[in-house]
This record gives sequence, C-alpha cells and structure tokens, in this order.
Amino acid sequence: MKNFRYLYLLFTICLSVAGCSPKGAGSSAFEKAFVPLTKAVPDAILEIRYYGTYNFVGDRIDGYYAPTAWLTREAAEALKAVSDDVMAQGYRLKIYDAYRPQSGVDHFVRWAADVPDVRMKAYFYPDLDKGVLFEQDYIMAKSGHTRGSTVDLTLFDMSTGKEVDMGGTFDWFGPESHPDFCGDPETGQYNGDNSASPAGRSITPQQFANRMILRRAMLSHGFKPLDSEWWHFTLADEPFPDTYFDHPVE
Repeated sequence: MKNFRYLYLLFTICLSVAGCSPKGAGSSAFEKAFVPLTKAVPDAILEIRYYGTYNFVGDRIDGYYAPTAWLTREAAEALKAVSDDVMAQGYRLKIYDAYRPQSGVDHFVRWAADVPDVRMKAYFYPDLDKGVLFEQDYIMAKSGHTRGSTVDLTLFDMSTGKEVDMGGTFDWFGPESHPDFCGDPETGQYNGDNSASPAGRSITPQQFANRMILRRAMLSHGFKPLDSEWWHFTLADEPFPDTYFDHPVE
C-alpha cells in the first residue's frame, strides 16, 4: 500500500509539472515553434470563423477552443511586416483563420461526406452540389493551414471602420473567389471577365483593386498566393513544409 501511494504521488507530481505529460511536452514544443497572433501582430483584428458557427459547416469546428490564432514564428514575423505595410495605407489586417489543427480538417472531411447537411449552402456554395466538394478540391484531407504558416485574411478600412469590400465572402466555394476572377492578378488590371461564374456574378473594378491591395502586400513580404482563394496566403519559405500539427487552438 505504501509503495502504491508513493507511486501515485509521484505520478500526480509529474502531471503537474509542465512537460512531464505527453500533452505538456507537446504544448511546450508547439509554443517554441508557434506564436499567438495577438502577441506577434497586435494591430490585427481576429474574427476566427471556425470558433463560431458562421462558416460553411454551421458548427464550431473541432480543435478550436478559443477565438484566437497561431502561426509559426517565421510566418508571424512576416505577417507583422504586412501589417505595418497596410497600416501605412490606412488599413488593418483582419484574420479569419491561421494555424488549423488536423482535427479541424478531419471535421471538414466528415462534414463533406454528410451530403444531406446543407444548412449553410445558401451562404457559401449556392451554385454547387455538395457532392462535388471533394472532387473539385474544396475539401481535402490535408491542408496547408495545418503546417502553421498559412493565413486567411482580409483588410479593414480604418477611415470607414468597416471591412474592405472584396466582392465576395471568405470561404465562398466558386470561381468568384479566384484571384484572377474579373482581372489579371499578375498585372493588377481589371478586365471584367466573369465568364467563369456559373450564375453570371461579377465584381466591380474597385472590388478587384481591393483584392490586389491585399495581394501586393502579402507577396511583398514573403507570402505566396493560392489560385482559388483571394484571402489565402502561405509563407513561401515555411519552416514545416511536411509537418501537419494537431495541437488545439487555445
């Protein structure tokens, strides 16, 4: 009995010391490689969509335990430079998502397989049958977000006190979200070509120009874009190109 009590006491002490338990050790390693955006980019506004229910799933996403955001230290440092850049132009960054745990990606995959659940269809994918989300790569089993150096964001206009009009909502599934919709992102020129939109939607020259302000700032400070989402950028020289983390957002 005495030996049992001694072992139990030892086990309890070990759990109370940071790093002794597997969870503690993981947390310590994560915090060495990652930084909270509230600390790294204090001027950024956080609207973490997957912590709430206004997202394409309609529920809080697994792994999101707080309305906060994390990035690798390298990505956060580059994003601070972006923030300083756009602040000088009268804007602030507004963050929708950054590091995403694998459990969150797994939640997306389960949701996509549940074809009858179309609660949020009218808001995020009205022109698509939910059954095509896998084959058209809107939902995938792996995400660059899980590597920790990808961020989804937009601009906030400090003069109007409103989010900048980008001509479409974050996480809209469709060609209207592509950076080359109605223009050439390489030259920044608007051409009005909306032929890719299945419903004949369009964006204005100003909305396209707004997207280009964000794009230029991100590319100028080491991020690379995604050809299907105007809001999505990944640090070109990401530190964990082959690692997919599952630490919770907390």
